[in-house]
Amino acid sequence: MLGFLKNPVVITAEINMNLMALIVMGLISRLWGLSYPRAVVFDEVYYGQFVSLYMKRIFFVDDSGPPFGHMLLALGGYLGGFDGNFLWNRIGAEYSMNVPVWSLRLLPALAGALCVPLAYQILVELQFSHCAALGAALLILLENSLITQSRFMLLESILIFFILLAVLSYLKFYNLQRHSSFSGSWWFWLLLTGVACSCAVGVKYMGLFTYMLLLAVAGLHFWHMIGDQNLSNVSLMCHFLARGLALIIIPVAIYLSFFYVHLTLLYRSGPHDQIMTSAFQASLEGGLARITQGQPLEVAYGSQITLRNVLGKPMQCWLHSHKNTYPIRYENGRGSSHQQQVTCYPFKDVNNWWIVKDPGMQQLVVSNPPRPVRHGHIVQLVHGITTRYLNTHDVAAPLSPHSQEVSCYIDYNISMPAQNLWRVEIVNRESDTDVWKTILSEVRFVHVNTSAVLKASGFIGASLPEWGYRQLEVVGEKMSKGYHQSMVWNVEEHRYGKSQEQKEREVELHSPTQMDISKNLSFMAKFTELQWKILTLKNEDTEHKYSSSALDWITMDTNIAYWLHPTSGAQIHLLGNVATWTSANVAALVYMCLSLWYLIRRRRKIYDIPEDAWQLWVSAGGICVGGWAVNYLPFFLMEKTLFLYHYLPALTFQILLVPIVLQHLSDHLCRSLLLKSMFSALIIAWFSSVYLVYCTFSPVTYGEPSLSVTELKDLRWKDSWNILIRKQ
Repeated sequence: MLGFLKNPVVITAEINMNLMALIVMGLISRLWGLSYPRAVVFDEVYYGQFVSLYMKRIFFVDDSGPPFGHMLLALGGYLGGFDGNFLWNRIGAEYSMNVPVWSLRLLPALAGALCVPLAYQILVELQFSHCAALGAALLILLENSLITQSRFMLLESILIFFILLAVLSYLKFYNLQRHSSFSGSWWFWLLLTGVACSCAVGVKYMGLFTYMLLLAVAGLHFWHMIGDQNLSNVSLMCHFLARGLALIIIPVAIYLSFFYVHLTLLYRSGPHDQIMTSAFQASLEGGLARITQGQPLEVAYGSQITLRNVLGKPMQCWLHSHKNTYPIRYENGRGSSHQQQVTCYPFKDVNNWWIVKDPGMQQLVVSNPPRPVRHGHIVQLVHGITTRYLNTHDVAAPLSPHSQEVSCYIDYNISMPAQNLWRVEIVNRESDTDVWKTILSEVRFVHVNTSAVLKASGFIGASLPEWGYRQLEVVGEKMSKGYHQSMVWNVEEHRYGKSQEQKEREVELHSPTQMDISKNLSFMAKFTELQWKILTLKNEDTEHKYSSSALDWITMDTNIAYWLHPTSGAQIHLLGNVATWTSANVAALVYMCLSLWYLIRRRRKIYDIPEDAWQLWVSAGGICVGGWAVNYLPFFLMEKTLFLYHYLPALTFQILLVPIVLQHLSDHLCRSLLLKSMFSALIIAWFSSVYLVYCTFSPVTYGEPSLSVTELKDLRWKDSWNILIRKQ
C-alpha cells in the first residue's frame, strides 16, 4: 500500500536563465528608488486626482479614455492604504505622510519591468535566435524614456505591457496552431490574446490600434487556412467561431466589465457628474439624487417643474424667466417685442420653476387623480413666480436674428396676441402614447402657431448683454434647421402643485418635494451615456510648454521636464536613449528598402534569400513595422495636444525591429567569415554606445545624482531640448 514511498518524488523543470536574468534586471531598473522623488511628478498631478476620487467613491469622467488604467492605479493606492486625502494641485508638491508613494507607483513599474522579458519572448516566438531576442530585451531595458515613464503613476508602461502581452500571446497561439489545435495551451494563448487586447484598450484608446492590427493578422492567417484542402468545413467553422469568441466577444464583455466595476465603485455624486444627464445624476448618491428623491414620476397638468437643457454646453442651464423685459431697441437699432425675458440660467433658482397648464382649463394645480401629459399633447407653460405664459412669435431673437424671440407674454394692447401653445414631443419615446416622465423623458417643445422649437442657443457662446444679466439666449428655431440636442429638455425637479393662490404657490415653489418614488438607470443605459461622454467630451486644449508635433518624435527633437528639485540641480526628464532611437529609425529604413528590393527582385524571378527566410522577414515586419505604423501614423490625424510619451508604444515596436534587421544582415548579407567577424565587432561597438548613452542620461532618468550647471549644459545635445538650469 505504501510502495509508492520507496522511490523519491522527482519534479523536472526547465528554467530559461536568460529570461530569469532579464526579469531581475528589469525589476531592478524600474523598482530601484521608486519612492524618489517624494513629490508630484508631471501627470501624477492629473491621475492622482482620480485615485483620490476612487478612494472616496466619488464619480468622475476622464475624457482621455476608459477607466481600467485608472482602476489599476487606484488598486495600488488601495493596497498601500491610501485614504484619498491629498491635494493634487501642482507638480512638485511634496507628498504628505499618508500618501503611499511606493505603492502608487508599483504597478506601472512592474508593468515596465515585465516589458523586458516580453520583448525577449516575442522575438523567440518570431523564430529569431536567442541572441537577437536578448538584444531586443536589453534595448528595452536600457531605453531611458521607457524607464522614466514606468517609474511614476502614469499609464504608458501599463499600456505597453498589455500590447506586448497581446502580441506574444497571439504568436504563441499561432505557433501552436500547426501541431496542436484546440489543445489546452492553444485555447489559453488565444483567450489571453483577447483578454490582453481588451485590457490595452481599457487602459487607453491607443490600445485599439494594436488590437486592430492583431485582428487583421488573425484574419489574414484564417484566410490562408481557408485555402488548406486538408481542413474540413466543420473544422474551419470551429476555428472561425473560436477566434470570434476569443478575439471579439470576450474582449467586448471584458471592456463592459471595466465600466461595470467603475460605476459600482463610484456611486457618490461629485463635481464631474454635472455634465451627465439628470437621470444619471439622480442615480448617484447625494447631489441631485438628494434633491429629486421622492419626486412624482409622471408629469401631469398642474405639475410644477424645472426644465434642464440636455446639451449642457457650454454649461448646464435651466429654462428661466424674470420680471425684466427685453429692451425696446437693441444696440444695433433693431427693435424687440419688449416682452418679459426668457433665458437659460446656469444656476438653480426659484425663477426656474414652470407650471404645466391645460389650455382648456384655468386651474394651476394637479387634479385628483392626476391627468398625465403624453406625447403630442398641447400645453401652456406658466412661469411660476410671474405667472406669465411662455410665448414665441415672429420677432427676431436678440442675438440670433434668424431665429424667433422667446418671451413670457405681456398684454400691451398693441395688437400682438399671445402665442403660447406648445406641443410636447418625447424624443426618446417607445410609443406615441408615452407619458412625459420626470428626469427620464427627453422632450422638445414645438410652437403650435409657428412650428418653431424651443432651443437654448447658448452652446455657441450666445450670452446676453448686461440687460440680460449675461445669461444664455433662448430662441424659437425652425424645425427645418435640423435636430440638435440644444432643442431637447428634461424635467429635473418636479412636484404636484397644490396651491391655486399665487402667494401660497410662491411659498410652495421654495419648498422641497416630499413624494416617494425611485428612478434607477440600467447599467447599459449608464454605460452608453458615459461612453458617449468620454468620446465626445473635449476639454479646451491649451498650448502646453512641452507639447510637440508627431514629426518631432522620430528624431526626438523634444523632451519633457517631469520634475525639478526645489533647491539642487536634480531633475527628471522624459528623454530617450539617442543611440537606440537613431538605430531604430535606421533599422526601419533598412527594412523598408530591403523589402522593396526583395519584392522587385522576386518579381523578376530572382530569389536572393530562401523562401522560409523571406516568410520570416515578412511576418516579423508585419508585426514590428505594422505595430510602429498603427501606433504612430494616426497621431497625424488627431486634433489634440500631443506629447513625446504618446510615441512610446510605437517606439517599442521599432526597437524590436533592430535585432531582427541585424540578424538578417548577418545571416544573409555577410557571406564570408571576415564580414561576419567585422559585423559582430560593429554590433559590439554599437551596443556599447547604447549602454554609454544610457549611463550618461541616467541622472535625468532617475533624478539622481544632482548635476552641476556645467554637467546639465553638457546633456543638452540638441538645442531644442529644454534642460532646466537655475539662474545663479
